[in-house]
Amino acid sequence: MRDTQPAGRTYTIGELATMSGTTERALRHYEDLGLLSPARGENGYRRYGEKDVERLQQVLLFRACGMGLSDIRGLLESPGYSAEEALKVHLKTLRARQRELEALVETVEKTIATMKGRETMTNEERFRGLKEHAIEANESAYGAEARERYGNDAVDAANERVRAMAERDWDEMRELEQGIIRQLKAAMATGDPAGDAARELVALHRRWICGYWGDGRYSAKAHLSLGEMYLADERFRDYYDSRVGARATEFLVAALRSWLGDGQAQAE
Repeated sequence: MRDTQPAGRTYTIGELATMSGTTERALRHYEDLGLLSPARGENGYRRYGEKDVERLQQVLLFRACGMGLSDIRGLLESPGYSAEEALKVHLKTLRARQRELEALVETVEKTIATMKGRETMTNEERFRGLKEHAIEANESAYGAEARERYGNDAVDAANERVRAMAERDWDEMRELEQGIIRQLKAAMATGDPAGDAARELVALHRRWICGYWGDGRYSAKAHLSLGEMYLADERFRDYYDSRVGARATEFLVAALRSWLGDGQAQAE
């Protein structure tokens, strides 16, 4: 049997596991998923070359940014894939996470100091860390898809709107979010995505979208596009389905199509 080891330094599975801080089981799993393709020596043992090491580093970096393994494989195998460009996108996520942690640490420190009478917190300071946490959670879960679909400028602008929200606006958005859940339950109970209850659902959802997108950025086409993204990704579907019930996201999107697609809500 011909030795197929790559030229240059190679590593056994144990050596690579130790060096990368992962496990041999994880490396085998990555191989099963097609994320790694180590060569085999004459003895049949895996040998990992420099390209394998580089690819593993990318896999682990993307995992640390919150990406699923299937998404990572799709990214690595996509036409025109650029590791540099992909990492730049995820660097934004890491920096957002860093800002969130710094804001939370500052909020906790000031809260403790206020409790001891050493400092006085403004209401804006009380909520800054919580807003950074909300931004980071949203970026981690949906940021990559949203940036690809709407562009970095739109997503960055939405994040800045959240940071700039006063306490009253923040509370109003949270209540509006819960109102959408309640109205979705009520509309689903009618079974009619074109009915009056569904129309009210769409109106609430539009208000919620505008609260984040800001004036001048809303359009029925963009709203419908957002709904289609809900259906295309199980994480988006789970947000509503887990809170309302099976197929809740499908009903919401059907209502969006009915009212926005027909132009009935354009002037509302």
